[in-house]
Amino acid sequence: MLAARHRGSAHVEDVVSKSGIPDRESDLHGTQRIARRGALNTLGDRWLPAARWPVRRTTRDWFAARLRTCGVELDGPQPCDPHVHDARLFDRVLRDGTLGLGEAYMEGWWDCERLDELVARVERAGLIGTIRGWRDALAVVMARLRNAGRRSRAFQIGTRHYDLGNDLFAAMLDRRMAYSCAQWDRASDLDTAQEAKLDMVCRKVRLAPGMRVLDIGCGWGSFAIYAAERYRVSVVGVTVSRKQQRRAAELADGLPVEFRFQDYRDLRDPFDAIVSIGMFEHVGAKNYRTFFDVVRRCLRKDGLFLLRTIGSLAPSPAGDRWIARYIFPNSHLPSMLEIVRAIGRSFVVEEWDNFGADYDRTLLAWERNFVAHWDALRPRYDGRFHRMWRYYLLSCAGMFRARHLQLWQLVLSRDGVSGGYRPST
Repeated sequence: MLAARHRGSAHVEDVVSKSGIPDRESDLHGTQRIARRGALNTLGDRWLPAARWPVRRTTRDWFAARLRTCGVELDGPQPCDPHVHDARLFDRVLRDGTLGLGEAYMEGWWDCERLDELVARVERAGLIGTIRGWRDALAVVMARLRNAGRRSRAFQIGTRHYDLGNDLFAAMLDRRMAYSCAQWDRASDLDTAQEAKLDMVCRKVRLAPGMRVLDIGCGWGSFAIYAAERYRVSVVGVTVSRKQQRRAAELADGLPVEFRFQDYRDLRDPFDAIVSIGMFEHVGAKNYRTFFDVVRRCLRKDGLFLLRTIGSLAPSPAGDRWIARYIFPNSHLPSMLEIVRAIGRSFVVEEWDNFGADYDRTLLAWERNFVAHWDALRPRYDGRFHRMWRYYLLSCAGMFRARHLQLWQLVLSRDGVSGGYRPST
């Protein structure tokens, strides 16, 4: 390590290209760059594998070599090739990891025609792990110390994300405003795919006329309204977003549906069936046991609970720092082990499915809708927001395409379904 640090901090090749021409990154600040590179390598030896840290080459060369391993060329001709407009990008990514990468995109430092495919290729090759620095390690430590999903923070995700504007989500989503993964196996458009998902959820928990149903994290009421219309049930939906609550109430006018602005921990009513679609990501790992305790408390003895959540095969306690800062604060993607441990003896797992591949297509449909309606949205959202939102949708699509992220759907019963579980037809 000492030898590697010495070479990294003193060798002229760090600031001069092989042709002998000063690199574009450092033609005016070679001496300063040598000193800074030495400091970076000192940190790199501690937080990154030494063999992966750039030594005797420019940071651009280092990134270019790694991107080539997954079929991507810097400033290349393919739609998935990134084009760099500001050479400071490379040092910024080394310093700030995925947070720096996303912020640089928002600021126009780089572009990519097929950002989703770029992310998918980089994820499949496992390259994201090579650009995590000391700030990412610090974020992990802080995440382990604090409870991001505690009661005092419960409503922050509503204010900072879901209250951005009903006009934004109405333009991006389907006609029912379902903000979760659609079901595409027999659908060719977003409206049909979302209704197919909603109908499947109703059948999975065996809805029947007259039942009382709870929707934890009801959003704009897509499930509650569909279930009340098609299955003649009454529904209580809870949300931490004022704008969602008001819009859902408008859309459900005349139906036996109630929408509450409420933290899930305060629920105590009895229900015949419970669903939670795309809300568990905001609970936080330290609160999973509490979440399942609440569900068991509210679920009648013979009832079924359906949980639908994004999951990760290798979750970080801190998550992705860019997503946490700009899109979903105080959130955590669970692992299978975290879910199983939290369920404990409270429930019997009747069914566990994975629909992750469908989220790729859903996110692309949302991105197309967002772009198509941008002229109408432009007066309220600036160009930086436009780049941020597209980066969010397309990078997440790439993560699902690479199968780094999953979409799990669990059907749980309190004490096991006598004779075995079957969804209604």
